[in-house]
Amino acid sequence: MRKIPVYNHPAAGWSALIDSSRVLMDYKAFLRGSRSILGSNQPEWGFDCPGCAWPDHKTHKMIDVCESGIKVLASETMTACADEAFFAKHSVTELQDWSGYELEQAGRLAQPMQYDASQDKYVPIAWETAFKRIADKLRGLNSPDEALFYTSGRVTNEPAFMYQLFVRLFGTNNLPDCSNMCHEPTSVMLTKQLGVGKASVILEDFEQAKLILMFGQNPATNHPRMLEMLAHAHQQGCRIISINPMREQGLHKFRNPQKVSHMVAGSSDDMVDEVIQIQIGGDAALLTGLAKWLIENDKLNQDFIAEHTSGFEQFSGWVSEQRWTAIEEGCGINQAEIINLARLVADSPATICTWGMGITQHVQGEDNVAMITNLLLLMGMIGIEGAGVSPVRGHSNVQGDRTMGIHERPAQSLLDSLQRFFKHPMPQQPGYDVVKGAKAMQQGKLKAFMAMGGNYSVAAPDSQAIQQALTNNELNVFVATKLNETMLYPGDNNIILPCLSRTERLVTSKGNQFATIEDSICQVVKTQGRLKPISDSLKSEAQIIAGIATELFDEDGRLDWQAMSEDYDLVRDYIAQTIDGFENFNVRIRENKRGFHLYHPARHRQWPTDSGKAQFEVPQYPITYVAQEMQAKSDAMKAVNEQQAEHKASGSTQAIWQFTSVRSHDQFNTTIFGHEDRYRQTKRRDVLFMHPDEMSRMGWQENDKIVVMRKDSQGETRKLGPLLLTKMDIASNAVAGYYPECNNLMDLDSHAPTSHIPSYKSVTVELQRIE
Repeated sequence: MRKIPVYNHPAAGWSALIDSSRVLMDYKAFLRGSRSILGSNQPEWGFDCPGCAWPDHKTHKMIDVCESGIKVLASETMTACADEAFFAKHSVTELQDWSGYELEQAGRLAQPMQYDASQDKYVPIAWETAFKRIADKLRGLNSPDEALFYTSGRVTNEPAFMYQLFVRLFGTNNLPDCSNMCHEPTSVMLTKQLGVGKASVILEDFEQAKLILMFGQNPATNHPRMLEMLAHAHQQGCRIISINPMREQGLHKFRNPQKVSHMVAGSSDDMVDEVIQIQIGGDAALLTGLAKWLIENDKLNQDFIAEHTSGFEQFSGWVSEQRWTAIEEGCGINQAEIINLARLVADSPATICTWGMGITQHVQGEDNVAMITNLLLLMGMIGIEGAGVSPVRGHSNVQGDRTMGIHERPAQSLLDSLQRFFKHPMPQQPGYDVVKGAKAMQQGKLKAFMAMGGNYSVAAPDSQAIQQALTNNELNVFVATKLNETMLYPGDNNIILPCLSRTERLVTSKGNQFATIEDSICQVVKTQGRLKPISDSLKSEAQIIAGIATELFDEDGRLDWQAMSEDYDLVRDYIAQTIDGFENFNVRIRENKRGFHLYHPARHRQWPTDSGKAQFEVPQYPITYVAQEMQAKSDAMKAVNEQQAEHKASGSTQAIWQFTSVRSHDQFNTTIFGHEDRYRQTKRRDVLFMHPDEMSRMGWQENDKIVVMRKDSQGETRKLGPLLLTKMDIASNAVAGYYPECNNLMDLDSHAPTSHIPSYKSVTVELQRIE
């Protein structure tokens, strides 16, 4: 189809600066936010951007923060407060009708609150009373497994370690986190194939790479600091190929706000050489085509395969069975184009594959990650400079939380280490992840829910059902900086505990405290706020955990939780004794101003896998899985052809499409900063993106009203819309809508088999135009 330029200007540039200033003004955070921005990511200040997990630039520039990071900072540093006066004005029933954007604008949570059903309002509660009530309710459960403890990636390492320890001493592994909804297939498959579920590259590898394959990523919106590294790599002669159903305009050129030549002279850097506009869900098919050509033409690193891998014969046999017609059907790309890309892979001495949630959030997400890894193993592109796997995480410490033990299926070595050091038995039974936890809550198997950050019900599929289930709980606890939708569906006891943001300083009896995070390349760095807290009633996450744990384990006395919350050095000493790779934690984090890199065995061609070698994996799903799903839906519609003909006669048309969710440029995870999506040129969120050629094929026009419908796993029809039809350069048979508004279209049973990641990026839907 035609290339449709929507945004003809380079990414970032003056637009980014203007938009950043607008957000700071909108949040009334210009003074506080500007002070914080000036200290972001600087060793002297020790503060790290609370935005995405993209690593800091190695040159440690004076200002190293992006537009998305500034928006996150503006949200944290706003002066408006959702305090006692705010909640006195608004009932919970009223707030349920507010949008996520309106709740975000309500301001910072300023004091602990409890829900009063007689008034239908949140009212103040003393910290000590809240801690005692939470402990009493937890103690009164029939089993620790009746409680679910969720974690967001905004939580830093030290409180994350305390949180998982508190939950396990309580007696359960019910520790779902946001990884379950973003990169769980990455964690599962890389652990299986390479022995470690993390990136094998460091930032310097991007400067030495000769080919970068980007799968399912939109850095211009989701992690803009990556643009500078991509532009620099391109200048060094690296070929960069974007493999994505959407031709994202923000990846064409980059105008760096920190380059005088760019901002004054209007110049810019090129980034992506080519966009391969794949069908939604077609990644494994495309990668199969690459592998097929490389194997059949003997373009492999045979020495690496023989010495360092296992499972090649089985994988090679499976590849040989795949036919080019099925490969083309599965990915929507013709054989000649696939072979051209395969030649680039064969000729490259150093290749990085980097990916986002466009790869993982599929029923076949594990297959996608496996095939990316298989491709690199065929070429020996693991364990050399300028090459490797580079999954790009979302929130700043989502990877660190997992390293600290926030995991419903923890490694046995972690449980053994915790049990040995703390001399207390650890729960051995796997806990609930996000999907299983949400289903258990709906089935009445859970009686208590606690969230350390995040917006659980809105981030997960089937949001309305989860919100209804929350109202049946005996206890819901929310540790957060801002109000969100999940807090507005109270059970018998609903308690909001406001915490410090990452921009605010934490001063205890032991002095100024700093925390740490782990970014996408396994670099552990310091983070320390420098602003005065917005309210004197705030506590740190560690202090909140300590308050609950002290009440809950009041007769134990084994751990001094208060001492841990006052002195993060003590927590880091415990981490050093129990978490691999953190030996001499306190010494190393202080000696190295920019932190230290955790040892990654695969970088040294060591493979802590079951076989002791890197593992080739055969996909579980057919490479034509999505095409088969769409064909099955089309066949099912034949029974209503007469009715469909009547709809056509009245000007309405129905058809089968593949739907994917996207985030806007004015958004970070579930947080909506505004309604403008600059690169897609729309200022509203109730839209359905479609290619103009596809509109013409259907006889539809821009701004037509479209209802999106889907049969879920139980055969029930779910509907989204009406949405306004909006143009985008997206693949044929594909449409896109905004997350999280589309989440009620999804159901909890549509997920990958092992990782249970929901299929946010690929569901088959019916579209109906309405008058």
